[in-house]
Amino acid sequence: MRTFECDILIVPGLGNSGPDHWQTRWERQLSTARRVRQADYERPRPQPWIETLVRAVAPAQRPVVLVAHSLGVVTIAAAAERLAGTRVAGAFLVTPPDLDDESRRPPAIDPGFAPMPRAPLPFPSVLVASRTDPYCAYERAEDFAFAWGSALVDAGDAGHLNTESGHGPWPEGLMRFAGLLRQL
Repeated sequence: MRTFECDILIVPGLGNSGPDHWQTRWERQLSTARRVRQADYERPRPQPWIETLVRAVAPAQRPVVLVAHSLGVVTIAAAAERLAGTRVAGAFLVTPPDLDDESRRPPAIDPGFAPMPRAPLPFPSVLVASRTDPYCAYERAEDFAFAWGSALVDAGDAGHLNTESGHGPWPEGLMRFAGLLRQL
């Protein structure tokens, strides 16, 4: 599949991926990409976030590929059952936070997002994980990938794969995303 053959939905996490974040850059660069707009990026709540994602997917007339970062990954996993049978063709999941580990969960994230969803995703997915993510130990990311049926990509010592960790453009990620699209 090529980018012009699908709808790419960017699913940010806490804070909504600022102007230099790789998600924002991809949204500007990929003509079929658009952001899932949550009502509150600073004090996220699980049910409104899940509902917003499901509503964003519903009108799609073409295959949908989800591109999530951090809490956006958890939102997709939590909405997976409701996304089964929709046009979601695949998901590119980057650095989910481990919400079961209170020492790693950012305080602004509602504890209602926990426990981490464990059901297999009903579509192909790739999970990119960092060995130095402050919000999720690599071994836990491996566990999530296994539970969700996601192919795991080891990003090495890459922090949370956000602007703060030096991942603005993130060309390696775009190449990995293209690899997922080729498989769909």
